[in-house]
Amino acid sequence: MTAFHHPRRHRIAVLVRHGVLPMELGLVHQLFALATDRDGSPLYEVLTCAAPPGPVRTTADFTLHVEHGPDALAEADTVFVPASDEDYDPTPEGVLTEPMAAALARVPAHARIASICTGAFVLAGAGLLDGKRATTHWNAAARFERLFPSVALDPDVLYVDEGTVLTSAGEASGIDLCLHLIRTDHGAAVANDVARRAVVPAHRDGGQAQFIRQAVPEPQRSSTARARAWALEHLDEELTLRALAARESMSVRTFTRRFRDEMGLSPLRWLTRQRVERARQLLEETDLPIDQVAVDAGFGTAASMRQHLRAVLGTSPSAYRSTFHPGPPAAAS
Repeated sequence: MTAFHHPRRHRIAVLVRHGVLPMELGLVHQLFALATDRDGSPLYEVLTCAAPPGPVRTTADFTLHVEHGPDALAEADTVFVPASDEDYDPTPEGVLTEPMAAALARVPAHARIASICTGAFVLAGAGLLDGKRATTHWNAAARFERLFPSVALDPDVLYVDEGTVLTSAGEASGIDLCLHLIRTDHGAAVANDVARRAVVPAHRDGGQAQFIRQAVPEPQRSSTARARAWALEHLDEELTLRALAARESMSVRTFTRRFRDEMGLSPLRWLTRQRVERARQLLEETDLPIDQVAVDAGFGTAASMRQHLRAVLGTSPSAYRSTFHPGPPAAAS
């Protein structure tokens, strides 16, 4: 995972098409607009563009007037391609229109490009996903696989990060992807602040399932919420499946099944994810030695923490701290 830093404000261009879903366009503007530095200065600027500019039909009862054309893509550091209701029309068969292909050709080589929902069809049509993992909305997965056999589609996850090319599964997972990029660029503290201000979950693992079969427990049916809350208060301790299941008076087998139904991933994977997030917080917000961060986050040793952070974040604890730990505030003049 690579952090992107630029001397000017990071510029995001959202490339919209007729039939754009207003929520997908709005969430990009809203979330990145909430990301600020310690002085309250915006960290991003977001522009909407279309090929060609002008009126763009939405799926709602209003039309967008888009002032910017494809030229905005040439100056972008990150490009988002939201879904369109036209993605569900089988007639184009995955072939981009000439204006869309020409627009995408203007995206700089260094820029990230990300899709929300069936916007992945555009990225695949441009050849940007060939040989890569990707995801899209589960309802469009079968058609996507038929049109783009060279893409390793994973229809079960929320989002996929392939470096400079990222895809997400649907409208709400677009929120997860935006927060993932903010976290990548500026650390967990900034992303958590954005999530808090937007009143959305601060983090859902990209590998979490699109379908959570039991997000709300059925009446009279036990959930795993108490065990999860207890685990978050005891991350620095040795936590076993047996101990977690005991908090809910369940067998390990029942607890594991209920947990996966509710959270979309296994208890141990969830626990590792929480410990990584705790480690990130401590590395960003404290000056604790690396060995102590490892203990407080529940990894036990610096070597174990280093292994897990590298697997999840692609970097070491010391490198992460040097990137995201804020220096002392500048003295007032």
